[in-house]
Amino acid sequence: MTSSQLGGATALQQYAPAVARAFLHLQSVRPSGLFDEVLDGAEVAAFAEQFRVDVTGIDEQLRAGFAEATGERQFDVAQMVWVTDAAARLSASLDALFGPSTWPLVPRRVPISNVWLTIESFMAAVAHLNSLDPTMTELVRLRGAREHECRICKSRRSVAAIEQGADESTFTAVDHYGDSDLPPATKAALALVDAMIWTPSAIPDDVAAGVQAHLTDAQAVEVVLEVVRNSTNKIAVALGADAPEVTEGVQLFVTDADGVLTTV
Repeated sequence: MTSSQLGGATALQQYAPAVARAFLHLQSVRPSGLFDEVLDGAEVAAFAEQFRVDVTGIDEQLRAGFAEATGERQFDVAQMVWVTDAAARLSASLDALFGPSTWPLVPRRVPISNVWLTIESFMAAVAHLNSLDPTMTELVRLRGAREHECRICKSRRSVAAIEQGADESTFTAVDHYGDSDLPPATKAALALVDAMIWTPSAIPDDVAAGVQAHLTDAQAVEVVLEVVRNSTNKIAVALGADAPEVTEGVQLFVTDADGVLTTV
């Protein structure tokens, strides 16, 4: 049902204008005092490449080299690695679904004291989208958590999805969604999650066709943006900072009116 000739950049602007502005702004900033010599170092390049290909492959040796190269700026540099990675996935995926487009030129990066606050603003803007129902939103999140092996994300469950009727069997279905009894639209969304994670520059034609057949334009844009938003978990996974807050069972969370996730 999507408009394959709309163009990815136009689709983003049309169906999620606030997110488009937030992400463009995010790409235009950088941590103050962080210079290109650090970002361009061999250890950072190796970390960034593994981050891009498969974040679960960042081992202690790679992490140690990154830590030595970045010192107290590990978190700042990891955020910049994520921004570059996320921008490529966002544009490639939307272009695959809606047709090639010309993306806005990113302005010169301006130093700011706290890039994470800008990332949070982007995440909140995505959270305000409402084309997907809570269950599909949660399954998209959980599939990404499984693929990135984010321990804290895998340990959490959405109250909104549970209130809509989802249970642990629903959540477990993300591991075998292809032969599950999940709705066709959900299966199409989850296939897009996988493609965005593993082959972002070459979304398979059948995946794009499934999205176009079962999701509206607004829903397709939202799935892409949810995958990008949820991929901030790669920062924690890459730095080994993704330990769950519970040792047994799951931790429930809600997303408030400001788009902020709170555990309950």
